[in-house]
Amino acid sequence: MQEYYFFLRLTHEQCLAYYEGGVEFIQVVEDGGKRIRFPAAHIRRFVSSIGVSGRFRLQLDDSNKFITLEKVA
Repeated sequence: MQEYYFFLRLTHEQCLAYYEGGVEFIQVVEDGGKRIRFPAAHIRRFVSSIGVSGRFRLQLDDSNKFITLEKVA
């Protein structure tokens, strides 16, 4: 299993682009400097009226398949 930590901040307007179908993937740079791309659908439960903001942990299996995305702070 692999874990990646990163900070994500998206405005309400940026989140609207996802809901309108304009954004399919989120790309972040994790703490170690590696670029990670994952389906935007995984942030849906973290979207509030102001958007998304916080520190997250992404867990992938050994085949790089999604396990979970958690907000850690």
